Amino acid sequence: MPINEEIRDKEVRVVDADGSQLGIMSAKEAQRIALEKNLDLVKIAPQAVPPVCRIMDYGKYRFEQAKREKEAKKNQKVIEIKEIRLSLNIDTNDFNTKLNHAAKFLQSGNKVKVSVRFRGREMAHPELGTAVMTRFTESIAPYGTVEKPPKMEGRSMTMVVTAKPTK
Repeated sequence: MPINEEIRDKEVRVVDADGSQLGIMSAKEAQRIALEKNLDLVKIAPQAVPPVCRIMDYGKYRFEQAKREKEAKKNQKVIEIKEIRLSLNIDTNDFNTKLNHAAKFLQSGNKVKVSVRFRGREMAHPELGTAVMTRFTESIAPYGTVEKPPKMEGRSMTMVVTAKPTK
């Protein structure tokens, strides 16, 4: 935001530190008023006609803004994407183990990317990969829902599962 001497407009609408309107005046006059009060003149709405400037303590304003951003960042939850790799001829116990891992990831609030890698002649049978993905989708249903359905990407088929919202 432009402050003090950086404001080059001829006329500006001025708002005082307490929020009251001082009216439309020249930028030099507004600068003089701000200087008398030992505060800064800050352009807060440059797109308005005439631009709106406010008399405030700019250092204090920046500090409070940084504090608010830090607080907002603290309350944010980062969602990671965990990956589970399956194969076409996966055994029942291996499948259940991968399913349990995926359920654990979903319960901790992460997304799960499930992929089936096709090797060699397996590329000729993508329907087998779809069957494995469908089986996985049906098994993971109590914990999550499919966000992105299974799709072939090169030699692998991938889908994304998200956790069900908690009530």
